Amino acid sequence: MEDSVDQHVARWTRELPWLDPVNEAVLARISILSRRMTASRRTVLDEDGLRHGQFKLLLMLRRGGPPYEASPSQLADLLGLTRGALSARLGPLEDAGLIARSHGDGDRRRVRVRLTTAGSAAFEQHARSEERHDTDLLSALTADEKVALADLLRKLVIGVESEPQRS
Repeated sequence: MEDSVDQHVARWTRELPWLDPVNEAVLARISILSRRMTASRRTVLDEDGLRHGQFKLLLMLRRGGPPYEASPSQLADLLGLTRGALSARLGPLEDAGLIARSHGDGDRRRVRVRLTTAGSAAFEQHARSEERHDTDLLSALTADEKVALADLLRKLVIGVESEPQRS
């Protein structure tokens, strides 16, 4: 069975005899799957009425565990945002009732951002939708093949993560 990458590799190995066809095949397939997954996740976000940044904020609150709250500075650090960018992201989520801001311990300077019941439901709905799309993407593989692929990809990620950062 052939795919579009087999044709791509055949063309390029004729043009570039030094090209490693296996490396090219692996990376081209990863690239195709990455684009497909990104497009699928955008579709799910659109269906659920969320923006990527909004979902990431809900995800960070949920991932933190009960009581699903954090300070704005913690959230900004987790999301890699400036305080101003985070503030702009919080407003629409608060207006939609997905988060609530409160002042902790009576100190007006200390703000806590909390996932509301509606925010938790929106997160849960979106996470389930993503899971269905991800399951569809991997449906061509058996359970054992998925485990083997996950193990191989882990090995690649460990290699990348252990490399010193290049400037």
